[in-house]
Amino acid sequence: MFGDLFPSRTITLYLARLFISRIVGVLFLLVLVLQMLQLLSESGDILAVPGNGEAELWYYVSLNVPQLIARFLPYSVLLATLFTFWPLNQNSEVIAMRAAGLSAHQILAPMLLTAAAISLISFTFNETVVAPRTGVLKQWNKARYKPLPKDTGVRTNVYVPDGPNILTAQTVSGQGAATRLEGVTWYRRDAAGMVVEQLRSPHASYAAPGWRLDNPVRFDVATTAQTSQPSQIIAPGVSPVQLALGRVDPEGQNVFSLAGSIKAMKASGRRTSELEAKWWHKFAGPLSALLMPLLGSVAAFGLARSGTLLIRAVLGMALGFTYFVVDNAVLAMGNFGGYPPLIAAWAPFLLFLLVGETVLVKTEE
Repeated sequence: MFGDLFPSRTITLYLARLFISRIVGVLFLLVLVLQMLQLLSESGDILAVPGNGEAELWYYVSLNVPQLIARFLPYSVLLATLFTFWPLNQNSEVIAMRAAGLSAHQILAPMLLTAAAISLISFTFNETVVAPRTGVLKQWNKARYKPLPKDTGVRTNVYVPDGPNILTAQTVSGQGAATRLEGVTWYRRDAAGMVVEQLRSPHASYAAPGWRLDNPVRFDVATTAQTSQPSQIIAPGVSPVQLALGRVDPEGQNVFSLAGSIKAMKASGRRTSELEAKWWHKFAGPLSALLMPLLGSVAAFGLARSGTLLIRAVLGMALGFTYFVVDNAVLAMGNFGGYPPLIAAWAPFLLFLLVGETVLVKTEE
């Protein structure tokens, strides 16, 4: 079967080299232009920090370029497909291949094989290079490009639900039974969701279960009275694991660390459908490069002298960009619980795989 798809080694290497050169060229131009625009936008904020200079600008570029490569690689494959098929059709090379007995699938096979290899490289690149650099860039951006402090394990501005009630802490330090809360506020709410009581304390320690407030101050919403209270235990449903998790950034973690975060959040009873959809999309996203030759192949077939070559190219581009729109829309709906995570991540890929194959079969007929 492999030999049937690639009957000519010369044509296979010719199409693969042509395709790869155009992918590299389009991706280089896209990344270069977009990085220059982003650098112009952010350089003022970077250089406004005392002590920052040219080294910080290059550091920003080193963090941002991998993101641009990962984000625009599928677009580059789509545009490269059109830039490859357009001259092949215009110069009647596709007609010559068909006259030699090659089917549409055989002409497309070298490009699909190249796109599959690019998908595999893209997945590896995303997990080993892009994910860690994305996490660092987000932290640096939140710090307004000031030097990042060393990770002390202290979490800030923690917010955790306790049934209808809410527990907040300005800082959380320590692990397990030694977890310590600073600047603690506990809100007790009624059945209607209205806050009826507030307890504030400078410190709280884990009481297994619950959290022991040191010298809390009670504020009664109904009477607006504020009174000092003896030490007491609140939030028995909140565990140290829940406080340790904080907010998980799926873009800043690879598949293994994100899987661990999802498992820990499930164990703490927190909602994980958004993270699960992002986890599945880490596999489905790079495979979008495999779809682009299939969706753009409509530009390859049909007589150039018929006057429909431009229309075919536009149609191929429209199919490719429609996939990205649908993919983002379905993933967003999955984040809100509209679709199960598995469907939200994989449905657009499978749908457009069928669409592209249908278009190719119709073309062959």
